[in-house]
Amino acid sequence: MRLFVSEGAPGCLPVLAAAGRARGRAELLISTVGPEDCVVPFLTRPKVPVLQLDSGNYLFSTSAICRYFFLLSGWEQDDLTNQWLEWEATELQETESLADIVLWGALYPLLQDPAYLPEELSALHSWFQTLSTQEPCQRAAETVLKQQGVLALRPYLQKQPQPSPAEGRAVTNEPEEEELATLSEEEIAMAVTAWEKGLESLPPLRPQQNPVLPVTGERNVLITSALPYVNNVPHLGNIIGCVLSADVFARYSRLRQWNTLYLCGTDEYGTATETKAMEEGLTPQEICDKYHIIHADIYRWFNISFDTFGRTTTPQQTKITQDIFQRLLTRGFVLQDTVEQLRCEHCARFLADRFVEGVCPFCGYEEARGDQCDKCGKLINAVELKKPQCKVCRSCPVVQSTHHLFLDLPKLEKRLEEWLGRTLPGSDWTPNARFITRSWLRDGLKPRCITRDLKWGTPVPLEGFEDKVFYVWFDATIGYLSITANYTDQWERWWKNPEQVDLYQFMAKDNVPFHGIVFPCSALGAEDNYTLVSHLIATEYLNYEDGKFSKSRGVGVFGDMAQDTGIPADIWRFYLLYIRPEGQDSAFSWTDLLLKNNSELLNNLGNFINRAGMFVSKFFGGYVPEMVLTPDDQRLLAHVTLELQHYHQLLEKVRIRDALRSILTISRHGNQYIQVNEPWKRIKGSEADRQRAGTVTGLAVNIAALLSVMLQPYMPTVSATIQAQLQLPPPACSILLTNFLCTLPAGHQIGTVSPLFQKLENDQIESLRQRFGGGQLEETFDLKAKTSPKPAVIETVTTAGPQQIQALMDEVTKQGNIVRELKAQKADKNQVAAEVAKLLDLKKQLAVAEGKPPEAPKGKKKK
Repeated sequence: MRLFVSEGAPGCLPVLAAAGRARGRAELLISTVGPEDCVVPFLTRPKVPVLQLDSGNYLFSTSAICRYFFLLSGWEQDDLTNQWLEWEATELQETESLADIVLWGALYPLLQDPAYLPEELSALHSWFQTLSTQEPCQRAAETVLKQQGVLALRPYLQKQPQPSPAEGRAVTNEPEEEELATLSEEEIAMAVTAWEKGLESLPPLRPQQNPVLPVTGERNVLITSALPYVNNVPHLGNIIGCVLSADVFARYSRLRQWNTLYLCGTDEYGTATETKAMEEGLTPQEICDKYHIIHADIYRWFNISFDTFGRTTTPQQTKITQDIFQRLLTRGFVLQDTVEQLRCEHCARFLADRFVEGVCPFCGYEEARGDQCDKCGKLINAVELKKPQCKVCRSCPVVQSTHHLFLDLPKLEKRLEEWLGRTLPGSDWTPNARFITRSWLRDGLKPRCITRDLKWGTPVPLEGFEDKVFYVWFDATIGYLSITANYTDQWERWWKNPEQVDLYQFMAKDNVPFHGIVFPCSALGAEDNYTLVSHLIATEYLNYEDGKFSKSRGVGVFGDMAQDTGIPADIWRFYLLYIRPEGQDSAFSWTDLLLKNNSELLNNLGNFINRAGMFVSKFFGGYVPEMVLTPDDQRLLAHVTLELQHYHQLLEKVRIRDALRSILTISRHGNQYIQVNEPWKRIKGSEADRQRAGTVTGLAVNIAALLSVMLQPYMPTVSATIQAQLQLPPPACSILLTNFLCTLPAGHQIGTVSPLFQKLENDQIESLRQRFGGGQLEETFDLKAKTSPKPAVIETVTTAGPQQIQALMDEVTKQGNIVRELKAQKADKNQVAAEVAKLLDLKKQLAVAEGKPPEAPKGKKKK
């Protein structure tokens, strides 16, 4: 092996320190090269450090080289280190460990002088000093710094190109101006080659199966969405937290030609159902039948593509749950114990968790349930509640003893740890899912009660417990299995086939303990080769404006209400996915919904796709023109290909929100391409100009076709509409490769093109805000008097964020250019008037965002 380093290159510090750990394990030659020497033959820019392996392959990532040396030294990979390495590579540029070495080298320029560190970071200084005094690190520093200290880094760093903003792009809900990445000639040539192959590159479509079953040799993806409680109508936060997020990934999986089964259903047993039945004067079964239909209708309206949507009140649920219980019982993983439980003397019954409310013993929240606090998320035993009340009669219950069954989680803890150790490295568990699961294990698992004093539930098949049912969180996750069993009698091919099935489970973060701890322990203890979760995808919470959704207070949009707003389902899908709470809680905002619809959808995506199609119809009789690509066109192909590949990388990691940004970025590139090349002018010029107009139009309409497929997981109806307008060949509608292909070749006839999106008006949005705000107006708005003969104009006294304002300013500038160009061309008056109206509307939006009252429209006075 040969390691190439350069004096003053900070990345060489951790690499040399890691090489010291592997001394004697392999023959290593260290060569010092100049900062401008190109060591790797296929890279267009100099790069150090570089490790040339004996095989002739090259490693040129600092983390990858350090990892290789640590593996040589006998280090075993662990999940935490892998997470830290990913963070270092993507955010900063994972204890004595590989993580320490990589971070020590990355932070060396900052931490070598303690004067830069405040007192509260003394622990960080101690860590740095400890590593710096170790021999491998000392030798590395001497080799790189040559006794000059941190100043030795300056000459090398000054010669390096500025980092690309795309590599360290901040996570934000706001659009930003995209800077095009630097492309190599190889990347451009590969993009052109893929483009030219066109439709012939597409593989044959997978044959449709019914039922969908795993296929040997294929990637079999099983996707579940957390089962919603049947007694509640889901609000927007529930929808984005599980079913909609899972639907995007399921649709993407099908576009990748993966063998995909997506299932969900209503969770129908338990206290919540009994409570709702009492409230409505119905039996639990009648409540389940009623609300199951409501749920199914809501998800159907939101275009959720379940392969099956079932329910848990079935004989299969009883059979599978009781089988798992019996296997756990016979293997010694079930305990019996006497527990203290709340009993309501007035109702003459023991109270299950959800029949009790009180003050949370951890955070003081006054409406905590008897099983979990909705505010702090901690699980609670009902007897721990302060000031408990019976939810039925509001009397104060008393504590009495009763017998229950417990899952012996401590006895299963080692199995769980071993399984997590195999599963987490290289998986796509979200950070919050990893953290919540690890925090349970860190605190030590405790026996978990799996029975309840209820009538409505799966019966416990054990003598002495005939009057009890299984706790809903023991058997609710088994609902995935029973729903599959009701879909196909070959359900075990999915659920007892871990070698061939990749299981993705989607939920909000409060469901993580049951999917990451309780069900895996149950399945591992049952010893029946159950398929366990490969990728646990958990969102944070979506709030409503400045508070929480509340059906009782009429605050927030619930699933059965969204379809009555007049806003199409795809717009709801788009906005919820745009603000999906991936890394932190987010909030639904009516103002932001209006801005995103009018700017990102109407003026960006819709504008580009409509213009591309209209140019084909207006200038070329509806037929895609010949395309003669210039070097600039070829670079655009490569940029689109890079963004498409970024989209794939993000969705493969289930970063759904971020992947949506890639679609909008490509659309912005397309708009810019049209504006720069002005096909509406060139079509009137020389033969060369007309040919150029044809190339620009043909390339633009092919980008629109690509966007229609990329958009399919997010906005399926809009996607189908675009594909119908462009008459996109069926194979191209159902497969998305990693390369940008010419799917609409010259001579292809498109259909009738029409606008995709409608503008949302301020008065329309303000009316909806009042309707779903519990009857109270948001304080930041001052409505004009209703007596005005014109629609009320909303005047805001608060400003939007600077990025929102900048985005609107950019849109105003772009639209102003369009208007000026049309006037210069002496275009049709109606066309000019339509574009002027768009400009005036954008100016109004900008005024609102800046906290100014919109200006009155200027124009000629009537005679």
